[in-house]
Amino acid sequence: MKPERTFFQRLRRYYTLFTAGFAAFLLALAVLEKEGMSRAWIGYLFMFATIILYASIGVLSRTSNVLEYYVAGRRVPAVFNGMATAADWISAASFISLAGGLYLHGFDGLAYIMGWTGGYVLVALLIAPYLRKFSQYTIPDFLAERYGGSDGGNGGRAVRILAVAATIIVSFTYVVAQIYAVGLIASRFTGVDFSVGIFLGLASILVCSFLGGMRAITWTQVAQYIIILVAFLIPAMWLSAKHSGNPIPQVAYGKLLPRLSAREAVLANDAGEREVRAIFRSRADQYQQLLRTLPASWDSGRLAVQRKLDVVKQHGASLLDIRSAERAVLAYPKNPDAAARLWAEAGAQNLARAEPVAPHATPFPGADRAQSDIKRNNFLALVLCLMLGTAALPHILMRSYTTPSVHETRVSVFWTLFFILLIYLTIPALAVLVKYDIYSALVGSRYDQLPSWVSYWANVDKLNPLISIVDVNQDGIVQLAEIAIDGDVLVLATPEIAGLPYVISGLVAAGGLATALSTADGLLLAISNALSHDVYYKLVDPAASTQKRVTISKLLLLAVAFIAAYAASQKPADILSLVAAAFSLAAAMLFPALVLGVFWKRANHQGAIAGIVAGCAVCVYYMAHTNPVLGGSAAGQWFHIEAVSAGIFGVPAGLLTMVAVSLLTPAPAARTRALIAYVRAPQD
Repeated sequence: MKPERTFFQRLRRYYTLFTAGFAAFLLALAVLEKEGMSRAWIGYLFMFATIILYASIGVLSRTSNVLEYYVAGRRVPAVFNGMATAADWISAASFISLAGGLYLHGFDGLAYIMGWTGGYVLVALLIAPYLRKFSQYTIPDFLAERYGGSDGGNGGRAVRILAVAATIIVSFTYVVAQIYAVGLIASRFTGVDFSVGIFLGLASILVCSFLGGMRAITWTQVAQYIIILVAFLIPAMWLSAKHSGNPIPQVAYGKLLPRLSAREAVLANDAGEREVRAIFRSRADQYQQLLRTLPASWDSGRLAVQRKLDVVKQHGASLLDIRSAERAVLAYPKNPDAAARLWAEAGAQNLARAEPVAPHATPFPGADRAQSDIKRNNFLALVLCLMLGTAALPHILMRSYTTPSVHETRVSVFWTLFFILLIYLTIPALAVLVKYDIYSALVGSRYDQLPSWVSYWANVDKLNPLISIVDVNQDGIVQLAEIAIDGDVLVLATPEIAGLPYVISGLVAAGGLATALSTADGLLLAISNALSHDVYYKLVDPAASTQKRVTISKLLLLAVAFIAAYAASQKPADILSLVAAAFSLAAAMLFPALVLGVFWKRANHQGAIAGIVAGCAVCVYYMAHTNPVLGGSAAGQWFHIEAVSAGIFGVPAGLLTMVAVSLLTPAPAARTRALIAYVRAPQD
């Protein structure tokens, strides 16, 4: 029997046993919950059991062999590479935030599913097989060799440095979002502080990546995919059966949409809803008045909060009232500029909540045709950015190097798409199922009968509550406009919203943790490998031993992980926004050089350098001038395109610059043309 066949059968046996063991673990915890085990202990067991599992795989897969550490020995079977890549791909944004985005934005949220899924078609057709034929370790490896310059080396050195910089920028932005999700999950299910939860999850990431590199990450990600699939499907199937009598969410989805639309129409015309929206609109108008009268409004407001503190102290008010007045003084803007930013943001938030909720199934809703066209254009721009970004993500393309052959790489992409679609076809259905549950069960209930999950999630982050339900019009009834839910919490709270046993909440948390850890593993390895292989080994010390190269990679991985954890602890933005930014950057910086490098022989190193720099410059400039988090504003938008789709301008800038510069400078050397002919030759 062939060694490859024996290896495949052994893997299949191991993961079948793992799946059976995981099912037994779930059953045991369900029994323990029924016998009275506390929720806290169930959360601890889920979190620590899965972390210990991943760490154990990392220990068993430890290696100092360069081929094993960088590309898992190039012997991962297609189906298992597909599972590992799917786990690498189904990040916290997909598992935690995507259903929440669809819940909040309806049809517009489908841009993420269409873009990410369509991007894998580009990977299969344009890039992955050719990278496998090249048979090196990293993406900068390919770009440096392809754009080696007329002398065969100096041009490649410059391109390598730029490709490493692009890999670090893209992967670091992406990994911060994953580590943020780790902190969110750990803090909810273990009760630890958010920042502590980040470093708790980081320990598991490091054990896998640090000890075994790509080999450990691959076998860990296969196990993680199994957990992800089970964790996502069980709540969706439960809600599907609950609301439609059919346990297949994709089938129930179509049946439930008309019922959700009917419920939305009722709520849109409800008197209580109109009253609450009018209150929010009034608050927005008040903030606009404050902004119009700056700086006088800031000065009078500062005197008012200070006067209130003096009054409560002088009249012997309760300690609670005094503390509340002191917090108001401390929270008051320090100067008129700070007040302008704070009041503008608060006004926008109140104005958004004053608007009726757009129907879930309506594409590109807008007050008029112009607004609808703007939404449609943003939808298409985001789809394109996500597709091109997917085709250029370094940690995903690295997996092209891990299969035994080019044919296995193509088959692996098929399996990756299959395993991703098992989740992605369920996400829109889950968003509708949860939305219908909240609209029909929570909306209209009494405030003195709120379900316990509301207070649980409201207290996870007290400074920025993930769920807020406030009786704005003081009628004692929950209106839809009074509910504010962070999209990042929806999937994690789904089991409690659906009334499932707490053990399923722990399972979903374990699934969310698996997505964040698996993607973070791949991203951190991409960064550390680029630094150790492409910078240290290729540029600094070409004579370094294999042991030294792996050791350097491990040390760099450790450093990058802690820097990313610190950045995540600062909560720079929501998960979906961070991830979308990473995709725009990947598309603008790497996609033109990768695709033209394979399909256009005339592309040279001068063009590649100019294209990467131009794409990056345009993309970063647009983000900085249109993203409020970075100090920009919507007034700086081109054609009303939002900041998350900055790549729609960066990619054409990179492509056109690369083509123009390549045509104006000497053609690539013969050795470069020979490389292109080799990677594009008929493949095994």
